[in-house]
Amino acid sequence: MRIAVVSLFPKVLDCISDIGVTGKAIEDGLVALDGINPRAYAVDKHGSVDDRPYGGGPGMLMRPEPLKSAIREARQKIKGQPKVVYLSAQGVKFDHEKALEYAKLSELILVAGRYEGIDERLICQEIDEELSIGDFVLSGGEIAALAVIDAVVRQIPGVLGHSRSAIEESFVEDLLEYPQYTRPECFGGEKVPSILLSGNHEEIRRWRLKQALGRTNKRRPDLIRRRAMSNEEYDLLEEYIAESL
Repeated sequence: MRIAVVSLFPKVLDCISDIGVTGKAIEDGLVALDGINPRAYAVDKHGSVDDRPYGGGPGMLMRPEPLKSAIREARQKIKGQPKVVYLSAQGVKFDHEKALEYAKLSELILVAGRYEGIDERLICQEIDEELSIGDFVLSGGEIAALAVIDAVVRQIPGVLGHSRSAIEESFVEDLLEYPQYTRPECFGGEKVPSILLSGNHEEIRRWRLKQALGRTNKRRPDLIRRRAMSNEEYDLLEEYIAESL
């Protein structure tokens, strides 16, 4: 998969290109990551990429000419038929399903805005989709772009070391992940739940499912409401609630 990020601060990509899951994916040749700076296409001698909005108002807007040229460079670099996504508070909400959708793409361009946003004409002419990572405001789209890249890359086949790692993560099948434990067996006066030491794989599966259902019901009841639950899941959730009283 080839990903290009259009940003005034392309060095932020160093945060994920040299370390962790994304860094390993790049090293293994599963992902290629490029940064393109629209300032290279500034339209005046001062290198300006922003200007005052027509009609007045606070702040500045990114000018469309440098951004358009940078997006065109990104298209040339990664070739193919890339999806061009603008990180915007007004976009559709990014979630696990969207990460899976993007992970199936061969080419992706992420556009990170700054200031008060970008010229609407640029959005109409070059952007395929606007995307938001949550209902809050950031200084720019770079942090959002890093989050999207990390979430997407880990869904690409072959990136994670264990074939079930991506399948068992939070939000897969609308459930938060069950509690996890490792050595030592006793820590801070608390012991690992005995069921996890039993070696009974069926009971461990049921315990983990019950914990995932109960945790999701407490922390994200909206996910439970939209989940098509089986009879076993209803019974396990009732057990969890009863045990919590």
